[in-house]
Amino acid sequence: MREWLRVVFAGRPAWMNAIFLFCVYMAAIYVPWDLFLKPVERDEEVWFGILFHGTAAKLLALPHWFVYGAGAYGFLRMRPFLWPWAPLYVLQIAIGMVVWAWLYTDGWGPRLAGAVAAVAFGALAGALHRARPLFRGGPRNLRERYGRFALVTGASSGIGAAFARELAAQGLDLVLTARRAEPLEAVAESLRREYGVEVRTLVGDLAEPGEAEAVADAVRDLDLGVVVQNAGSGDAGAFATRDPDRLRELCLVHAATPAVLTRLLLPGMLARGRGSVLFTGSLAGAQPLPWHAVYSAAKGFQRLLGEALFVELRGTGVDVLVVEPGTTRTAFQQRAGELPHGGDPPEEVVRTALEALGRQPSVIPGWLRWLRTQVVVRLLPRSLAAFLAGARMRRLLPPERVGPLPTARAAPGPAPGGPDGAGPPA
Repeated sequence: MREWLRVVFAGRPAWMNAIFLFCVYMAAIYVPWDLFLKPVERDEEVWFGILFHGTAAKLLALPHWFVYGAGAYGFLRMRPFLWPWAPLYVLQIAIGMVVWAWLYTDGWGPRLAGAVAAVAFGALAGALHRARPLFRGGPRNLRERYGRFALVTGASSGIGAAFARELAAQGLDLVLTARRAEPLEAVAESLRREYGVEVRTLVGDLAEPGEAEAVADAVRDLDLGVVVQNAGSGDAGAFATRDPDRLRELCLVHAATPAVLTRLLLPGMLARGRGSVLFTGSLAGAQPLPWHAVYSAAKGFQRLLGEALFVELRGTGVDVLVVEPGTTRTAFQQRAGELPHGGDPPEEVVRTALEALGRQPSVIPGWLRWLRTQVVVRLLPRSLAAFLAGARMRRLLPPERVGPLPTARAAPGPAPGGPDGAGPPA
């Protein structure tokens, strides 16, 4: 519990932690009580110092709920959207204190108290304004913090190539791996030319026996600071029709190989006292995903592995993160057999991951995806979540991959040939 609290409250000064706790209290306790339990005739809300009563107050509690919910999440993760909105919101409270005192009190005593409160909230708004660097997020000197080299698996396209480009932009030298030689070398040459970094390539299939050991041997003597476990693929469709060898490959490349490769690379990082491992997980690993069942299960393994290592390696100088993107604009959709559909740019996934690295065990890019995921995995019954996910997957797959939908079973009756089914009827 103590270690968890240290992680939760790290990265903020004490006065900002107090604001964070106040936002949590307001979002989780006070505003829900005020909104759902307090009688309408007794309800009051204040905005910009103006007092509202009854139904208007009930309606205006909703934006208050949003503000404090956003504040609780924003301070927890120190999200960039809090600047300038946090200091502006506190500034309107300061202005509201003066307005309230002049509109609803008499005498100089209450008005003086309102002015004092306005000065205090104004000072707090100023402190939040000056705290802008804490909210900037973004990658933080990864080469200096973790080491000279980064290893990126599955780097020939998509999220892996986006990771390679961002790490090269930060001055890290790279070791890139993928199954396909030509696109991998094209990515490597582009990074050498654009950023002037050293880029080594390793061509191989991480689903093959011994490939994890070969990659580990190739980087054993490097100052390896960042490892991006991104290699993967999908194979959507009815489980009963999938190729067993393909299912075995999915388990290896998404679960067994990342675990083994991480195990082989960790001793070097621990000996140097610094390093980081990022797993490209998926929202599919947060819940059952029919018609993507093995992919979902393997990504769930990856998620639990990374979150466990985040705790296990605290204090060693080695950070671990699982980034869990939803649908992303990559070639994954086509290769997995899905119909074309939209998604987030891979660059956004990379940016979110590098902002969160060292601060939390896992991260979901996009606040709306995060919110939807919390509703599904925390509030809905798991059986309902599975059915909803299955309904969405059916819309994203061609009919031949879904297979025949279940039909009503015939009512039980006597077997052909009479009551005992022993032969044809007489």
